[in-house]
This record gives sequence, structure tokens and C-alpha cells, in this order.
Amino acid sequence: MGERLNQRLWVVWLLVGGLAAASYPLLPRMSWPSSAIYEVVGFGSLIMVLLGLRWHRPARPEVWYLLGAGLAMWALGDVAYGLIYHQRGTVPYPSVTDFFYLGAYVPLALGLWRLLRAHGRDKTGLIDAGITASGSGLLFWVFVVQPLADARGVPLLDRTLALASPLADVILLVLLARLLTGRTARTPSYRLLVGSMALMCAADVAFTVLATRTAVPEGLIQAGWLMSYATLGAAALHPSMRTLTEPSGAAGPTLSRGRLAVLAVCSLIAPVLLLAQGVAGVEHMDWLAIGAVAVVLFLLVVVRMGGLVAQVQTQADQLSGLAMRDDLTGLPNRRLLEEMIRRELVRGGHPQVAFIDLDDFKGINDGLGHAVGDQLLVAVGRRLTGVLRPGDQVARLGGDEFAVLMPDTGPAAADALVGELAAALEQPVYAGEHHLLVQAGIGVADAEGTRDPFELLRRADVAMYAAKESKTRQERFRPEFDQRASEHARLGAQLREALDKGQFQLVYQPIVALPRGELAGVEALIRWHHPELGFMSPADFIPVAERNGQIVELGAWILLEACSQAAAWLAELGPAAPGKVSVNVSARQLAEPDFAEVVAAVLAATGLPAERLAIEVTETAVFGGGRAIEALDAVHRLGVRIALDDFGTGHSSLGLLQTCPVDILKVDKSFVDNVTMAGRHSVIATALINVSDGLNLDAIAEGVETAEQAAELYRLGYRYAQGYHFGRPTPTPRFALEPAAAA
Repeated sequence: MGERLNQRLWVVWLLVGGLAAASYPLLPRMSWPSSAIYEVVGFGSLIMVLLGLRWHRPARPEVWYLLGAGLAMWALGDVAYGLIYHQRGTVPYPSVTDFFYLGAYVPLALGLWRLLRAHGRDKTGLIDAGITASGSGLLFWVFVVQPLADARGVPLLDRTLALASPLADVILLVLLARLLTGRTARTPSYRLLVGSMALMCAADVAFTVLATRTAVPEGLIQAGWLMSYATLGAAALHPSMRTLTEPSGAAGPTLSRGRLAVLAVCSLIAPVLLLAQGVAGVEHMDWLAIGAVAVVLFLLVVVRMGGLVAQVQTQADQLSGLAMRDDLTGLPNRRLLEEMIRRELVRGGHPQVAFIDLDDFKGINDGLGHAVGDQLLVAVGRRLTGVLRPGDQVARLGGDEFAVLMPDTGPAAADALVGELAAALEQPVYAGEHHLLVQAGIGVADAEGTRDPFELLRRADVAMYAAKESKTRQERFRPEFDQRASEHARLGAQLREALDKGQFQLVYQPIVALPRGELAGVEALIRWHHPELGFMSPADFIPVAERNGQIVELGAWILLEACSQAAAWLAELGPAAPGKVSVNVSARQLAEPDFAEVVAAVLAATGLPAERLAIEVTETAVFGGGRAIEALDAVHRLGVRIALDDFGTGHSSLGLLQTCPVDILKVDKSFVDNVTMAGRHSVIATALINVSDGLNLDAIAEGVETAEQAAELYRLGYRYAQGYHFGRPTPTPRFALEPAAAA
């Protein structure tokens, strides 16, 4: 309850002040009720300031103590004014009340000044405040101060005191203008404080201007002063007063339309006054004051525009820098690299460019998260930069692509530096808490025969793809690469057409149980009979499909076709059907977030039991872990069996058996070819079958071509085999009508 009262009392007090201000003009002038209203609102507002200080405890309480002191001086002046009036029936001028009223301006001005100091220096806001204060001050001088100064027959002391109030208001207006153009947060307490000072200045000006007139709307002016008291008390009561005096790190207000309009109006006050007085035929125009203010306004506007131009130029430079730099690594981006290459070519240099593309970066992003991926890119940028010579420059082109510009470098020196870059990337990279091995394809090219930076980058890009295809990790651009790239592009378009027109076909190679050769399963293999080129090996078109992403759609078609055929064999042959069908899956497919859902949908659509499907992946496809392992885990939970193809040829074979959900090891043909020879040739084949037996995995020997190989493999412990000795891939295999052994 108490906390809610603290939060809402400012509203209650503002309503009380508004009611008092509205009722004051209706009461008899200088009656006891009207005097009581003044004392209640004046001292009540002072109490509200003290309560606000006690409840909210601002960081700089001296600001509010000074504002409260000014409020106290006003209230004491009101008490003195009322007492004198009710004793004498009039209040002489000057009197002690003027001491209190004029004295109030000192703590008020000091409080606003301390508030402005708390928010730091703001040159732009100071200039804008100077423009606003100069224009409004000129109006004060012409319409308020000068008429009082020129008044005839008025004693000097009276004129001095009469001038003191408007001059004090000018000082407050300057501070108020500075407050309005500064960095203070626009909180409710800020708005209430500004409103209080504005009401007080407006009432002062109205009283001074209308003092010489016979019908002074004194009730309305007094209501303005009352509302100023109440608003200041409400500003101190509002909870946001605790942050009003805290330093603000925010930039000053921008040159908005409203702010520009205020500055424009203030800048035009001097010439408009001259024009208006000239048209009106005023005999004694204050040329000196108007001219001086006009000069000051002109100089302030020039300084303001100069600062604005400098700010725009600085921001333009910053934007240019941002546009030329990679946000993540801080390295030059593609645009800046192209500019650097262009400058080298224009001056007649001989630059070399290396194009670097990281392997399986998508798998790292998917498996470990984008934060780790970002840290990896930053670490790779530093690693590359550490290898460069003076004058060389590394840039991030986007994604996981980097480039290195080597000005005035010969082919031999460039190739040597690229070798150092490749060696640096082979060292482990730390990304957060992860220890990652990064590999990359690097292509290098020179500018022989061209002065186009885009062509130089294109050549390096083509060489990089050639390096990835050849597994050499680094290649120098050769003209024949362009022909190969063109062929790949054409082949990619033909792949799209082949998918649409059904030119692909699946063939099936048997997997048998040793020693008798009973059918245990089949492996589905894709074939393409090109309408013009004839039979095309998968080795020719699968890499192209993987590069352009068509392997995802092609792989889904293979999976659906193989499962449909396996389900048809099961329905037709029953126990004589193959025990399982194996389908090869690429790393690109495993990287798709919905791969497991695709497998589940195919099994549901074809009705093939999950245990009759095996997914074959190479060690390279799952080496990076992350998303690939997660996808295989999800598929394995469906009941599908997982086979590691070409096992033993990778660089982390045994480690994968601990992280990958493996059911079947397919021992590579290279370990089978010489298995019948004496000595060390059968050692690896023996070790692999021992590993399989120890981990309760099925081992399938691939590439068996002779009866002798089959017999020796059986002697070593192998129970499943695959190869031309047992059958070549065919679209319509003939299955024996006998139970198939389960693998």
C-alpha cells in the first residue's frame, strides 16, 4: 500500500495544484482564502520535494536541494506579501518580498546548472541553446527590459528591481533552452521540471509586460505561479527523479524537423524585428541590441552548420569504413579487396590471389551452434593473418570464404605462401571451449592477361573448386579449369532435366553370406544413361550434384525408389526377398535439418520395415561430427541400420566407432585385393574383423572378385561379402527362392 502511494502521490499532488490554480481566480483578491491557497501550495510543494528526496534518493541530491531552496524562497515571499498586505492594506515597492522573490532565482539557476553539468558536455546542444537564448533574449530586451529601462519618472532603485526579474528570467530561459537541447532523458520528472520552469517564466513575463496596463489579469498570472509550484513538487515526487541527475551516455538529440524549426525561428527574430519596426514606423529602434544579437546568431548558426557538416563527414567516413569491413572479423570484405586488387592492377603491379574455402563449416554451425561458428571464423582470420608477409592482405568474402591478396608476387613465392597457409589451417583451432580441426580448399591465380579484379577472383575461385575435387587441397589456376567448370555447369543443368524426365535408374548389387553365398541384402547404386553421352559413371555426376545441392533431391529420389523396390520384393518373394537394402547418403544430405523426417516419411509411404533399410555413409561424411552425427542418431532411433562405407581409408576410423551409431562396417576393397597373399597383406583385414567382432558389428568385405579371396576372408572370420565374384549391379536381379541370411 505504502509503495503504491509513493508511486502515485505525484499525480495526486498535481491534481491538487491544478484545482488550486483553477479556483484561485474565482476568489476575492488578497482575501484570507486566496492567501491560504498560496501558502498551502507553496509549502506543500516544498514538502513534496523533501519527500521525493527521502523516497527516491537520487544520485545528485544537491540539484533537488537547490530547486527546493528556490521554492522555499518563493513560499516565504508569498507569506511576507500576505502579512504585509493584511496589516497595511497594500504592499510597498520595493519591499522585503522582493528580496525573497528575486533571491529564489539564484538557487533555481544553480540547480539547473548543476543538472546540466551532471549530463556532461554537449557542444551541439550548447550552440543550439545559445541560438534559442539569443533569439528569445532579444524579444525580452525589446518588449520587457528596454521599456522598463526607459521608463521616465521612476526611481533608480525601483527600475533596477523591476529589471532584475526579467533579467533573471532570461538566465533561466538560457538554462532551460540548454536543458531542452541537451542529453537529458525525456522522463516524466524531466518533463514536469521543464513545465514548471516554463510556467514560472511565462507568468513572470506576463506580469512584467502587463504591469503598466490598467486591467491586469492578475488572477490568471497568479494561477500560473501556483501551477509552477505544484509541477515542481510533482517532478520531485515522480520515481524517475532518481535518474534525472545521473550522467547520460546517450548521444544528443538529432537535428529533427521540430528542432530545426525552433532554430530557424530564433535565427530570424532579429531581422523580423527590424522589418516589423521599420514597417510600423518606430522612431527609436534599438539598432545596437538588434544588430549585436543578429551578429551573434549569425556566428552561432555558422558554427552549428560547420559542426553539422563535420558530423556528416565523420559519419560518412564511418559508414564507408563499415561498408568496406567485415562486421564479424574486422577484415576487409569483398568490396574492399576488389578495390585493393584494382589499385594494384592500375599501377601495373602483378598481384596473386589465393581463394580459401573451409570444409564442412555448415556442419559446425548446425552441430555446435552459430556462436561457435563465428568464433571459428574469427580464429581462422587471425591464423591466416599471422602467416602473411608485410604488404599481404587477408579478407573475408562471406560465409566461410577468405581470400589473400599478395601484391607483386611471383608464382613460386605465391605457391610457397599458400603452402604455409594450408599448413597453418591444419593446426587445431580453438573456438570457445571447442578444439576443432579445420581443412580447406585453396585456389591461387595471377592476373596474367587481365586487368579485371573480378576475373582474378573468379580464377582463384575456380582453382579452389578444382583443389577440392582433386583432394590436393591447393591448386593453381589453369585454363583447362574453365572448360571443366563450364562442363560442370552444363552438367548441372542436365542433371535437373534428368530428374524431371526420369533418366536415372537404380541397379542393385548383392551382398551375400559366406561361405555358401546366400543372399543377405543388396546395395542400391544409381546409373544415368545420358541421351547424348550414353552411360555416365556416378563418379562424374555425383560431385557436381553435391556441389550445386541437387544431391539432396537426387538422394531423396534414390531412397524412395530403393525402398519402394525392396517393399515390392518383400511382398512378392516373402522370405526369399533380400534381407535389407543399402542406400548411400552424402554429407550434404546429412546436413539437411529434416533428413531423419525424410527417411521416416519414405518408410511410411512404402511400408518397408525400418530394419530392412541400411544407410551407408563414408567416414569423411561424418568426420566433423555435429549435425551429421545427430542426423544418424535420429535415423538409428527409427530402427534403420547404419553402415560405415569404405572403412579403414579415413583418418579417424576407430574414433568414429565411439561417436557414430554404427551397425555395419564395410571394409574397403583396398584391404581385400591382396588378402590371399602371405605376410603383412592380410594383417589389416584381420584387425578389422577382430574390431568388428569385439564391438558386435557386422563386417562386409567389399570388392571380392575371386573365390580364393572369398575363402580367405571366411577363414579370417568374415561372414558377409560383396563384389563382382557374387554378382554385378543389375536393375533386375534374380533372387533364389530360399531364405536369405540376415546381416
